[in-house]
Amino acid sequence: MTPRKDFLDVISLDRAEIVHLLDQAVPFKELLTRSVKKVPALKGKTVLMLFYEPSTRTLSSFEVAAKRLSADVTMFDVPHSSVTKGESVRDTIDTLQAMRADYIVVRHRLSGQPAAIARQTNASVINAGDGAHAHPTQALLDAFTLREVYPDLAGRKVVIVGDILHSRVARSTSLILERLGVEVAFCGPGSLVPKTGYRRFTNYDEAMAWGPDAVYLLRVQKERQDAPFYPSDREYHSVYGVTEERLKRLAGEGIYVMHPGPINRGVELCDAVLDYERCLISQQVENGIAARMAVLFGLKPQVT
Repeated sequence: MTPRKDFLDVISLDRAEIVHLLDQAVPFKELLTRSVKKVPALKGKTVLMLFYEPSTRTLSSFEVAAKRLSADVTMFDVPHSSVTKGESVRDTIDTLQAMRADYIVVRHRLSGQPAAIARQTNASVINAGDGAHAHPTQALLDAFTLREVYPDLAGRKVVIVGDILHSRVARSTSLILERLGVEVAFCGPGSLVPKTGYRRFTNYDEAMAWGPDAVYLLRVQKERQDAPFYPSDREYHSVYGVTEERLKRLAGEGIYVMHPGPINRGVELCDAVLDYERCLISQQVENGIAARMAVLFGLKPQVT
């Protein structure tokens, strides 16, 4: 495969590139089971973490992934930087460019900001989530996780449930699964499920009748909403959450459950879901490291 400079979205990836990254992630996951969990692939390289939005899983996953590849990791502390004094993203990148980072992992509330940064720097830029636009490494780890339980994804069905409207995960994961031959459908309140080319369901009965192999739950992103889209968390849980009663049905039909995190217990799912034998949430977190190692390893910075 021809190395890319940046990893900004899923839409620019063809199926061959996606499969190559998924295949590359397999030995990286196996590495995590060894006594020495590091390889020298990026020894002497610097990975800069530039997160303008809060993150737990993505930030720590990228940090671990970079260190497992023997890269040096620098955390750019946005809340205590000159950004708080009004420094623009462009000026921040100009400053960081002088430090000759090889990779910049960016999360930003504005859609398109990682792409703008990529045009400004010779470093490889990785989009760790931009607004409601894209979250390509989450999509990659989701596909990797599903492929572990279904080696041949073609013809499988996944229903994504929740706040589709504001979800960069829904956009990226649905696209990557579609390119791997998976049938994707959306389910949720009508106000949160925009009209797209995907099948739409308004309740669980419709979705279950479709026969999904996995249910992918999304967090309701209240921080991106300027008005309430449903009456209450309790009401949402009763209609669209995986309640204990719904969990019994999922278990009876052998359906897998996924969630990108963070989880709102009692909203998207009940506590019992996390003990369900076909719950893949912890597996997604683990696979995030291997998938992000594959992305870092496959990029080619233009730093001289």
